[in-house]
Amino acid sequence: MKQINLLKYIIVLCAFFGCTESQINDEQLDVDSLTANLNEPCFSTTLIAGQHHEAGSVTVDIEDDNLIITYTSNGEWVIGTTHLSIGNCDDDWAPLTGSGNPQVGQFEYTEPFSSGPYEVVYVISLDGLDDNYCFAAHAEVEGPTGGETAWAEGSQFDGNGWAMFVEATLSECEEDDGNNTPF
Repeated sequence: MKQINLLKYIIVLCAFFGCTESQINDEQLDVDSLTANLNEPCFSTTLIAGQHHEAGSVTVDIEDDNLIITYTSNGEWVIGTTHLSIGNCDDDWAPLTGSGNPQVGQFEYTEPFSSGPYEVVYVISLDGLDDNYCFAAHAEVEGPTGGETAWAEGSQFDGNGWAMFVEATLSECEEDDGNNTPF
């Protein structure tokens, strides 16, 4: 799965920077060597749709000075619009209503680095994040039961809905030997 994600990342970069097929060939790009030192994501949780369905996963990695948050469907679900809020857990990190429900339309991240029907990737700077951080990953998904709201599985917000957030620790994602990053 990491190899596929990395290959998609490289293709997106080439599309963005205008690479041609002649610039990318087997001698210049050996995906196996690029991904040989990648580990599993440092954090993973289930993407829950409609409170009861496993629609996929949300994973967290660190590359250089960025947090990489990836929504991936399990293939039965298509990912539509996504929203992401992230910050230090002890701060007012997510926009909430007076009753404690998240204001998804006010989340600071709505335009991912890359997206497709089965995967959405956000690249977030680590600047300003403490070791203990929280994020709320929301998605509109379409699957076997129709259109649903989906959240990264975690703790429920204080409001009266089922919206969830994840509490995580950056130190869990520290690079062991500095070789996890392919670039």
